[in-house]
Amino acid sequence: MTAIGLLKGDLVAEDYEDDVAEDPMIDKLREKMIIEEDDRYTKEYLESDKRSIANAIQIFFKDGTFTDKIEVEYPIGHRRRREQGIPLLIEKFERNLATQFSESRCSDINSLCSDQSKLESTAVNEFMNLFVME
Repeated sequence: MTAIGLLKGDLVAEDYEDDVAEDPMIDKLREKMIIEEDDRYTKEYLESDKRSIANAIQIFFKDGTFTDKIEVEYPIGHRRRREQGIPLLIEKFERNLATQFSESRCSDINSLCSDQSKLESTAVNEFMNLFVME
């Protein structure tokens, strides 16, 4: 996962497919990586009041230079970062809708999903009909 993120600058669901893992650049980069466990991360992951999913990365180059160490204790999507994650989740939802439906249908779905009272009063079959392929 780290190697793919470094190579592509992103990690998406498709990156977990077998064909992505066959990219020889991933193994080349993995061979250069040194992974160290931080005992604090493991401890705080297991603490029920924290449930931290911490990770850090620092890159050292052949010329002796290196990046700052970047640490994230609670990634987007963690319950402690819910407010930050919701807008990204909505963007992802809209982006994925656009791969399957017309702009008009996407607008209808987004409009309904962003109005909780309207959504709650919509019959299940009407809601599901919005997702039938055109």
